[in-house]
Amino acid sequence: MKAQQSKHAANTPTVRASSRSIYDPANGHFRSLTVYAESPDCAKAARDMVSSYLQTWGLPHAVDAAQLVVSELVGNVVHHAVPDNRLSQPGAGRRIDVTLMTWPEVLVLGVTDEDSTPPDLPPGDFVSPELAGDFVEAMLPDRGRGLFIAQRLAESVWWSPGIRGGKTVWCRFDLDQLRADYLA
Repeated sequence: MKAQQSKHAANTPTVRASSRSIYDPANGHFRSLTVYAESPDCAKAARDMVSSYLQTWGLPHAVDAAQLVVSELVGNVVHHAVPDNRLSQPGAGRRIDVTLMTWPEVLVLGVTDEDSTPPDLPPGDFVSPELAGDFVEAMLPDRGRGLFIAQRLAESVWWSPGIRGGKTVWCRFDLDQLRADYLA
């Protein structure tokens, strides 16, 4: 039996060089940075990395929201994370990994720490905005404000446990929505 070559163009292999720039967000990007919680400028280093890469990738409309969220998440690690026993070493700094990824119209930001305790956003008591009046801060809970801010700015927020311990808090941003908000 003889194999027949298809006459359909869809079955014809083609090889094309990509004409898109490496800075085109449609190609997707990935960057990561490790900082240590004991460093007094760890949140600033994370904010600067986020800003620098988003500007380079042509996504200035995502800078403010991503910087605020990464600052809050790194701050949570600095103030609350206690490394798991198997991950901590006497005298060693508490490691914080910041990950930034883009795909077409999506930005994902992750902050990894060495504490496997799940993040907790307390539900708090609901206060009607009419009752709060000019005291909007009365509507925020005493704890969990960082995750509350992240939930307000990001399209979704979730966490995943690390394979060897620790956890990552992830935030997904809709770049179309951030662009619309930026231009408004």
